[in-house]
Amino acid sequence: MTKQSTTQVSLIKIVYFDEESASDLLDIVAGGKETSSKESTKERAAEVEAEARAKAAAKFNWLPFFGGSAEASAAASASAVGRSILNKTLSNTILTDYLSKLADLKGIERLDDLTVTARSDSAAYIKMYTPYLAMLKIDELPVNLAELDSALMSAKGYYELLGQSTDGAKRILRFNIQAFRNNYGLVDLGRMRLVFHGIRVGKAAESSLTMQAEMAPGAEPAPLTGLDVVDGPSAESSTLLDVYDVILAGVEYGE
Repeated sequence: MTKQSTTQVSLIKIVYFDEESASDLLDIVAGGKETSSKESTKERAAEVEAEARAKAAAKFNWLPFFGGSAEASAAASASAVGRSILNKTLSNTILTDYLSKLADLKGIERLDDLTVTARSDSAAYIKMYTPYLAMLKIDELPVNLAELDSALMSAKGYYELLGQSTDGAKRILRFNIQAFRNNYGLVDLGRMRLVFHGIRVGKAAESSLTMQAEMAPGAEPAPLTGLDVVDGPSAESSTLLDVYDVILAGVEYGE
């Protein structure tokens, strides 16, 4: 089912959240008014970082061998903790702001009751399994399996999956590979009952998801075969599906 999101949902698990896209939406709605709030959050997190650094230095400065280099090392470690706290604080601030202002964010649609899969000949399908391929050693292959995963990461920032509703209707869901949370990944999406928030950004044929289409986006369409002449072009090649950029995916309470 697809419908406009108008109320805050009871999410208990966040699997995916595209913070940059959500932040852009919040800035558009606020018209720049959120800047002061974000700066305040940064200042609070910076204070926590400074306090952690000071505590780390004070903890070891009584040691006779605790010199400038050791203090600098402790401060650097505390600084790393502070940066982690800062990133987490900013991330959670954007998430809570997004959920609380969901009704004001125009163009976001709620997508639920979807079965999410990747075409077996798509880049997303390959990306799901390339981390495991590094364990294989097949000398005859012309491809360096260990480098394939990093190559895909460099080549594509968004990966497309097919979302099919209970009535058989399909849509294309695009995911920012960097936006997964809690160590989830593409392969986990098909194993969970998730609610998606998405922005409809265009239309595309299902056949455009193949690696062949990815490698040759400007190629001429395949020539008609005898079956195409008799039966007409396949539905897959002629039907355009709605394409959604996914902002959030999560599990709702009671699902």
